[in-house]
Amino acid sequence: MKRYLILLTAVCLLQCSVFAQEKTDSTKDWKKMAFGEYAGGRKHKVYTSWGGDGPLLSFATSVKDNGVHVRNIPRFTFFVNVGTNFNYDFGNNFGIFTGINVKNIGLITEANDSVKLKRRVYTLGVPLGFKIGDLRHGRIFFFAGGSYDLAFNYKEKQFVNGDKRHKFNEWFSDRTPLLMPSVFAGFRFQPGFGLKVQYYLNDFFNHDYQETVNGIVQQPYRNLEAKMFFVTLSYDFGRIDYYKDHRHHRHRHWHK
Repeated sequence: MKRYLILLTAVCLLQCSVFAQEKTDSTKDWKKMAFGEYAGGRKHKVYTSWGGDGPLLSFATSVKDNGVHVRNIPRFTFFVNVGTNFNYDFGNNFGIFTGINVKNIGLITEANDSVKLKRRVYTLGVPLGFKIGDLRHGRIFFFAGGSYDLAFNYKEKQFVNGDKRHKFNEWFSDRTPLLMPSVFAGFRFQPGFGLKVQYYLNDFFNHDYQETVNGIVQQPYRNLEAKMFFVTLSYDFGRIDYYKDHRHHRHRHWHK
């Protein structure tokens, strides 16, 4: 499984390879890329930036089973939340962006004092949003938008009295919706960090999912409700002027 995750992460960060080619001459260049002046603010400027969700705290706003509230515990994770952003600024104070990113979201529920379930999905998401504020220097700006995530790996663990009793993971599982739309908002400040909240519009579980246990067809999530929500310390590092770098690479190609 780890090999597949590494491969997907590499695909998501394909655009970031330009950073390694252009900005690895010295430690000074790397620091400038990560913590230097923000890329934006010039009219009709297209650039990419390396950014995504860092430490992520996810949970369900409310979990109910057959209408009965189920205790859920916030789930904290670092791995794996990465991405690349593609930006277009109309001026010093307004711009739009899209990108591609990988997120690890999930929830922890306790049916009773002895049984705990941990469930999570890895998603591949494409956001579309806008930003308003100081784009020229990146001191602080607000951003908001929506995203469509593709759930590509589901994992579930069961604990009884603190001991792990059962676990499994499935690729492109039917236990969750394949597509997970969401809305997000946050702000970004120097030197490249920010705070973001994101809310998923559909339920975390697929209510129509069926499985056969001992010859009996069951629908374990039919009456289980959970709307996902997460808070994250987001980041947005580095900068590349698309047109400038395109000319630079073409110049280098012709002079080899």
